Amino acid sequence: MKIIILGAGQVGGTLAEHLAHEDNDITVVDVDSVRLRDLSTRLDLRTVQGVCSYPMTLKEAGAEDADMLIAVTNSDEVNMMACQVAHTLFSTPTKIARVRATQYLTSKGLFSQDAIPIDVLISPEQVVTNHIRRLIEYPGALQVLDFANGLAQLVAVKAYYGGPLVGQELAFLRRHMPNVDTRVAAIYRRNRPIMPRGNTVIEADDEVFFIAARKDIRTVMGELRRVDRGFRRVMIGGGGNIGERLAETLEQDYQVKILEQNLERCTQLSENLKRTVVLHGSATSKRLLLEENIEECDIFCALTNDDEVNVMSSMLAKRLGAKKVLTLINNPAYVDLVQGGEIDIAISPQQATIGGLLTHVRRGDIVNVHSLRRGAAEAIEAIAHGDSRSSRVVGRTIGEVKLPEGVSIGAIVRGRDVMIAHRDITIQTDDHVILFVVDKRRLKEVERLFQVGLSFF
Repeated sequence: MKIIILGAGQVGGTLAEHLAHEDNDITVVDVDSVRLRDLSTRLDLRTVQGVCSYPMTLKEAGAEDADMLIAVTNSDEVNMMACQVAHTLFSTPTKIARVRATQYLTSKGLFSQDAIPIDVLISPEQVVTNHIRRLIEYPGALQVLDFANGLAQLVAVKAYYGGPLVGQELAFLRRHMPNVDTRVAAIYRRNRPIMPRGNTVIEADDEVFFIAARKDIRTVMGELRRVDRGFRRVMIGGGGNIGERLAETLEQDYQVKILEQNLERCTQLSENLKRTVVLHGSATSKRLLLEENIEECDIFCALTNDDEVNVMSSMLAKRLGAKKVLTLINNPAYVDLVQGGEIDIAISPQQATIGGLLTHVRRGDIVNVHSLRRGAAEAIEAIAHGDSRSSRVVGRTIGEVKLPEGVSIGAIVRGRDVMIAHRDITIQTDDHVILFVVDKRRLKEVERLFQVGLSFF
């Protein structure tokens, strides 16, 4: 595909890195020549320096014959205007834009072909908020991903000493839980992927990805690690967009406190939030944390825009007694460095957002793409179409489908039924097939599996 990415920041740069390795024709546009030079030296792509919404800049980037325009600059207005220009002057088929301001997102009728012609809206703050909410709902999980409108979930947990399955072969899982159907999609051991087999033995500290129906997730988690008691008290460091949205989604079910250093912002938060306690002060203040009984806090979420403040406040909160800490890290290179010590979960907003963008880039009927382990792997939800003559998967059992190496089918969702993958299940048209891709070089082969031949038409 010929894709133009507007904005060479963290999201644009990470997206370019993903797509450039997959034989796409990528052009990145930005006003910052240093960022562009850094990308062009590392990746096989074109760069254009200029204001992203200017017609001449878009023309130079190749908008006249581009398949897709992805506007992810730091300015909502530039992103929206760029999509308008691409639509009006160049008839670009697909336009994706990052829009963060709630005022725009909540205005009905603003985004349509007759108004501002954006085909797909991406709101990073909402994506990250949903991501954190799922982690709070499932204490002990490192990542929780929804498929088929939440009917099936893929969960990553770290196996701990004392878990019932540690030291056991995976085949033991079925015998141990005969009434729960689940499948281990992949295991990461010392940062290397292991394709699970029946005789694979789970070791302590393994990062285990398993898939199951939503109703069975907690049961399976209990087999892999000590079950953490449910969270009740949540403290949020930073009252920005993400902090406010998270408090808003949690305050009906949890006891929530927000620490915000800006007094004017505190006033806004106290007016907007109904049950959340808003406190004026720094999340790195030891005195304030102790006064607010940090030792009774179930999870401390550091969500400011400053990585250093997030890391330091998280470490301080953990040492003062917070049961678990979750830290927002804007620089993706730091995520692996900080997670796993005093910081329990580190979240990269870029990686959380990338999945939503990749969904629209993948060919075939791909309805969900989730980036796993900071982009090392992907979980894909694809819809099977056609019949046994026009499709490579429909009418075949899972055992008969010729999957590329490093790819496994985890589950099939048919209607409202979640069927964990077994070799003898036959794939039918309109089935949602959930795949786990450890070797991302095989993504094109996976996409081709779900593309329908001409006989279907």
